[in-house]
This record gives sequence, C-alpha cells and structure tokens, in this order.
Amino acid sequence: MCHSHRGRCVTVHFIGAGPGAADLLTLRGRDIIAACPVCLYAGSLVPQEVLQHCPEGTRVVNTAPMDLDSIVDEISQAHVAGHDIARLHSGDLSVWSAMGEQMRRLGELNIPVSVTPGVPSFAAAAAAIGAELTLPGLAQSVVLTRTPGRASSMPPGETLTNFAATGATLAIHLSIQNLATVVADLPPAYGAECPVAVVYRASWPDEQIYRATLSTIENILCTNVSRTALILVGPALAGKGFDESCLYAAGYDRRYRPQTADSPWSGWCHGND
Repeated sequence: MCHSHRGRCVTVHFIGAGPGAADLLTLRGRDIIAACPVCLYAGSLVPQEVLQHCPEGTRVVNTAPMDLDSIVDEISQAHVAGHDIARLHSGDLSVWSAMGEQMRRLGELNIPVSVTPGVPSFAAAAAAIGAELTLPGLAQSVVLTRTPGRASSMPPGETLTNFAATGATLAIHLSIQNLATVVADLPPAYGAECPVAVVYRASWPDEQIYRATLSTIENILCTNVSRTALILVGPALAGKGFDESCLYAAGYDRRYRPQTADSPWSGWCHGND
C-alpha cells in the first residue's frame, strides 16, 4: 500500500554513493539525501562524509550489522510513518549491491522505490591508474566479474577462463583473497606477462595501487590488502600497441559531427561518434 505525504507516494530511494571519495556522489544523490528524514547506509563502505548531506534530525541507521529482515522492517516502519527513505550503497547499484533482494521484498509490500546510479568502483580504479580499459585493437569490452565467495557462488559458465578467452579487459571484484586462483587461471589466455593492476580502496584517502604482471603481482602485493580491492587484468592496461581510433582522424566523417554540411556519414570504424 502506498502511503501518501503531501499528495505523493512515500518512496525508498536507492542511491549509489560512489566508490569512496565523498565528492564522487552524484548531485542527484546528494539532493535526495538532503530531502529524506530517514537514511539507511552500508556503514562498512559508505564514507561518513556523505551523511553530512542529511538534514538535521535525520534518523540515520547503519545497516552493516543488520540482516535483510531487519532492514526491510526498518524501511517498512519509516514508510508507514510517511517518511521518504534514502538507502545508500557503495559504488553503483547495478552490480553486487544486494539491491535486488531488497526491491523484491519492498515490491511484495507495495512500497515504491527509485534508483539513482553511482560511480562504480571499476571506473574509480581505472581513473586511479589513468587507464582507458577499451583501446582499439587490444580490447573493446570490459567484463565485470568476480570469483566464488561465501556470499554468492558463480553460475557454471561464468568462469575466469571463459571470460579470458574473449581477450576483454577483466575487472575482477570481491576476489583479492582469491588472487592465487586469478593468476593461475588467466595466463593461458593472456600470457604470464599480461599487465595487472590491483587498486585497494579506489578514491579513498588510503588508496593504494599495485601494478605488475600475472606472474609477479602476488610477489609485490602487501599482506594487508585483504578486501575492498579490485583486480584489473588485460593487455589494454599497458597502454601500448593499440590503434588510433577514427574518431578524431582528419578524414573521418562523424555521423553526428560531419566535417562539412555536405559530408555523408562514411561508416563505422574503431571509434564512432
């Protein structure tokens, strides 16, 4: 049942709070937080600075120690009371956020929701190392994946070896504790000298970057890097040996930015615009 407040339905606003740096929160996310009298946040990963956008008197709840039933109960109580809720998760909500199971429960209760995207951790990691993950002639795809863990298993076809066979850049999440498996499974497709970057707590003040190869990354990684680290693997990380796209080539007619008013669009190339 939709509870109304000033003629509108009270809503649970799922917000991607970004990878760590408080100023990587979107403007939309900031404004929604500032308008909600209740805020639930994943305290283990969402920085405290983001909570500064909450209005005075906000009920702020750290959901890190709570189970799903308790979280949904907290939301339901706020909904019945007529309060909009800001529900903050780290990174972007489209991957590994546990938003889906919460939305399913809220749907069963007919509680309206909205979703505001956030800056994903793989984008923050790529920015930290100054890398474009899709370079012409080397890789034109990025695979966001993980290895099996306690929280979730992997479907049979979603293996590192299967993804590596494509030659795409791999952004391997939630897997730093399985680094030995990563460096064992990938060399047949990429070679032992394929570049690897491990970015620990991308965009946080204590961010750490480790760059090596599949054959050497285990040797240089500090032992304290045990979680909140993302592994990037692929030839594109070297930033060498790639083709220039046609996007900015002098003779390339861009589909939406033709060189002259009479220029026909000349077709696809490595880059398109």
